[in-house]
Amino acid sequence: MNRGNALSISAVTMLGLALLPGNAVSQQRTLKEQIVGTWTVVSTVNVQKDGSKVDQFGANPKGSITFDGNGRYMLIIVRSDLPKFAADKADEGSADENKAVLKGLIAHFGTYSINEADQTLTTRVEASSFPNLSGKEQKRTITSLTANELKYTNPTTVFGNSAEVVWRRAK
Repeated sequence: MNRGNALSISAVTMLGLALLPGNAVSQQRTLKEQIVGTWTVVSTVNVQKDGSKVDQFGANPKGSITFDGNGRYMLIIVRSDLPKFAADKADEGSADENKAVLKGLIAHFGTYSINEADQTLTTRVEASSFPNLSGKEQKRTITSLTANELKYTNPTTVFGNSAEVVWRRAK
């Protein structure tokens, strides 16, 4: 084999190795790239100041969070056991029915950013079912992120405690 052919084969081999999908460089994705999409809630455990843990949204919460690639998000979490309104009209709930709904629901939307260095997710709430949250920022620490699961800690929830939240990628 002459020297020209050997160099050509070497160059093609090197290029082929560089383009393999298993290449570590091609697998590196930012947290923001990994988080984009829709996730369904698995669990929300609120940690009280005394260290005790409470399932604020019950054992089987319903909800989702969506992060788009342009930095916008939407979140809703609802207790699965909310009482139905006796009047069967949304604007005619009793005081107890309305209280139960407000205690068992959180919804908000706005913009988000990711800090890759400290692995935090910051949301800027434009509007919320809890009006006091509107216009504020919330920082969450991402404790684990895989292709199918997102776990984060919210150090200050609207209920005055911290929360450990687990999400599963929606299919």
